[in-house]
Amino acid sequence: MSKIIALANQKGGVGKTTTSMNLAASLAALEKKVLLIDADPQANASSGLGVDSTQVDCTIYNCLIDGVDVREAIYTTDVENLDIIPSHIDLVGAEIEMLNRSNRERILLDMISPVVKDYDYVLIDCSPSLGLITVNALTAANSVIIPVQCEYFALEGISKLLNTIKIIKSKLNPELEIEGFLLTMYDSRLRLANQIYDEVKRHFRELVFRTVIQRNVKLSEAPSHGLPVLHYDVDSTGARNHLSLAQEIIEKNEKHN
Repeated sequence: MSKIIALANQKGGVGKTTTSMNLAASLAALEKKVLLIDADPQANASSGLGVDSTQVDCTIYNCLIDGVDVREAIYTTDVENLDIIPSHIDLVGAEIEMLNRSNRERILLDMISPVVKDYDYVLIDCSPSLGLITVNALTAANSVIIPVQCEYFALEGISKLLNTIKIIKSKLNPELEIEGFLLTMYDSRLRLANQIYDEVKRHFRELVFRTVIQRNVKLSEAPSHGLPVLHYDVDSTGARNHLSLAQEIIEKNEKHN
């Protein structure tokens, strides 16, 4: 059974792309076949996995806007079992180009449908906005991971995102579930981080992943080498955290199937 998981939070800088890349690589390391879709015009997930979106012939933009076959936009990465559909800066204008299309919220779903069955997991790295492309990602997904930064304004904006998810569930994708809230950039030495962890746990209970992603230098360095942290430093905290997250997701989904 393939599972499509979007990673979304309209607040920037919460570790969404870092999680997308490293979770994808960790699932691949656990012998799952993974496709990562970079749906963020900044294309950081693409470059973080060694794909220069300015040098490739076909990106998510060409598929969404020009109707190019999705298979032409799938590239293998240096990580075994992990493929990627790269993004491009042109995606910034795609939302306006999609506005007049019929079924405009389902363009991404229609685009990826032919290849979903080839993968165990399809992860979609959303841009930090609740625009049409993020709506497309949430319409295509079975579930959503919401990264939450362990900082003072962490819960700000989450109600807005939850409201968007509720609307999409009622109008476009009744199957959409919350896969979990993921606490990122956690520093156990800070009282604030622990307070936020407790607060998120109190609000969302069993929807919060057991795994937390700790602050980690190696995790920040890895993308500049075009590598997931698992391939940059396998013994680092960042690598261990993401492997643990991948295991938690696999366990949860195998239990439900």
